[in-house]
Amino acid sequence: MVAMYNIAGRQVGSHVLAMLTLGALGGLSATFMGGSAAKKTQGPPINAQSPDEESFIKDFLKNAEADEKKGNNVDATKKDAGR
Repeated sequence: MVAMYNIAGRQVGSHVLAMLTLGALGGLSATFMGGSAAKKTQGPPINAQSPDEESFIKDFLKNAEADEKKGNNVDATKKDAGR
């Protein structure tokens, strides 16, 4: 038999209370662990000697990210060329 508890005038089994407790804990933990939309993180700081060097590095990184999004990976083509 199951231990019964009187809650709000109704008989509730202990197994039902256990399932509700586990469900509530799981739901709350999933809600709070979801987090928020994180802002795009910047990489490490660019320690350039001149403004021209800094702009060159930023342009290079921007072009590399654009190529990565397009799927133009230079390293992959070099590996396949040696076969």
